Amino acid sequence: MDGLATGRTGTVVRISGPLVEVDGMDAVSMLELVAVGPQRISAETVAIAGARATLQAYEYTGGLKAGDTAEATGRELSALLGPGLLGHVFDGLMRPLSSAPLWLTPDRASSTEDPATLARSWTFIPALSPGARLRPGDVLGTVPGAGSVEHKVLVPFGVSGEVTWLAPEGQLHALDAVARIGDHEVQLAQRWPVRRPRPFQGRLSEVVPLHTGQRVLDLMYPLARGAAAAVPGGFGTGKTLLLQQIAKWGDADVIVYVGCGERGNEMADVLDSLSKEVDARTGGRLIDRTVIIANTSNMPMMARESSIYTGITVAEFYRDMGYDVIVIADSTSRWAEALREFANRNGDLPAEEGYPANLASQLAAFYERAGRVTTLGGRTASVTVIGAVSPPGGDMTEPVTTDTQRFVRSLWLLDRDLAYSRHYPAVSWTGSFARDAQALGLWHDDNGNPGWAQQRSQAMALLAEADRLTSLAEIVGAASLPSHERIVLLGGRLLREGVLTQNDLSPNDGFCSGQKGAALLELVLGVVDTCQRLVERGVAATTIEAMDLSAVARAREETGPGDAAGVAARREEIIQALEELQ
Repeated sequence: MDGLATGRTGTVVRISGPLVEVDGMDAVSMLELVAVGPQRISAETVAIAGARATLQAYEYTGGLKAGDTAEATGRELSALLGPGLLGHVFDGLMRPLSSAPLWLTPDRASSTEDPATLARSWTFIPALSPGARLRPGDVLGTVPGAGSVEHKVLVPFGVSGEVTWLAPEGQLHALDAVARIGDHEVQLAQRWPVRRPRPFQGRLSEVVPLHTGQRVLDLMYPLARGAAAAVPGGFGTGKTLLLQQIAKWGDADVIVYVGCGERGNEMADVLDSLSKEVDARTGGRLIDRTVIIANTSNMPMMARESSIYTGITVAEFYRDMGYDVIVIADSTSRWAEALREFANRNGDLPAEEGYPANLASQLAAFYERAGRVTTLGGRTASVTVIGAVSPPGGDMTEPVTTDTQRFVRSLWLLDRDLAYSRHYPAVSWTGSFARDAQALGLWHDDNGNPGWAQQRSQAMALLAEADRLTSLAEIVGAASLPSHERIVLLGGRLLREGVLTQNDLSPNDGFCSGQKGAALLELVLGVVDTCQRLVERGVAATTIEAMDLSAVARAREETGPGDAAGVAARREEIIQALEELQ
């Protein structure tokens, strides 16, 4: 319907921050984009009552006044998905940001499609010939030079049939046609509504681990591909640094990093780091397989709300090509604050701490889009979501943190005391969990490490007992404890220093392979078991404590990132030296 038709235009009657009410738009649809005022500010319809529509504005509403015109656009908030996403930075509406890497100023336009992006040409290489019969998800061709992973042009959802025309190899723009399938013309790039999950054939029940390169996560609180994890932690506990390490070393083909409401200087550091970092997987720059959605705290608040959906839509786009994708959202707390801001202005009945009553369902809808699936084209791929949570004052009982725990498979709780004692990553072993640990233990059993689950359980028990005895030792003194309990205290310290601590600045320790991590854990547990046997044979605990066991803690730094054999050799040396004690 034409935008000027009756019921498709209206008049602004009320403005309250990002909330805009418009009269005379009785033909507008829910979630439809509306251009408001002379600047054609982008807004989305969130409520309709007769001819009055309530809009959620995605841009600064300063200068907008009652009496201004609003015009329905006939489409939802959508992302233009095509070549040119990897290695670039976009705002919450999927508009390209300034080309200067450290200046996050959006190119203002009423359209979410940038003219420079539409004008850029790409080389299209067809993968088949006319006459082929295709279904959604099949590959029409590829576009080289669109990032460090191969960009595949797929048949869109809802389109199938015989290819009656296919573009020859050559230069095409984003909105140029690449094929004609039946009566449908397929463009190089696709528009997709960001709030609508992209379809797939089915979810896979098989559990496969996602290797992050961080020992405390991979050994103690593992995450499966296609699952969701949350990283709650107060200010200064290292959330952003941990997420950067996962982005750098995570076992995924594509990274989508969503900076949602965080400080601009932090986002600038992330951009600078990703731009300079060498990608261990490809040898190029890490940013060449990364898409960044940046909506910092100084940008319009409601665009922050949309940035989460924009990021997960981009991830699903690459998932459909057959890639494993990690979405890092930093942080979902700022997204929830945007929901609270708009709900309060709209007069919605507030729930706990002023958040809207549907906060839990909104969080569930976001994390539900994670998954390891069979795509429409029959490929196995995944979207893994890792969301940071920034509870005010470090209060882990606030609504966003408690609701998030219900919908994630792993929780990596960051502890302030550990962070301030320079224990990195500051993942608490008392408040974290991994719901898929048992299933992942079975995977390790089938893939060459049958003792993984038992060693993990033994390490968890050692940490818990060491914590209990530490509290007791602070009262009565460690020397007053029985010898076997003093060995538990020693083992807890070795486990913390030799396995759970990791130096991200070290070339040997910044990344840890799964084999080396398992070898380090076996080293510590082997030393503890040997010490307990010595105590049972009558060797005094003071004699064992007097022995220099620093080689156990140094093994992580003095062996290479994947040198499991070197760790195993050191284990034999240390245990042999212990056995010689009298």
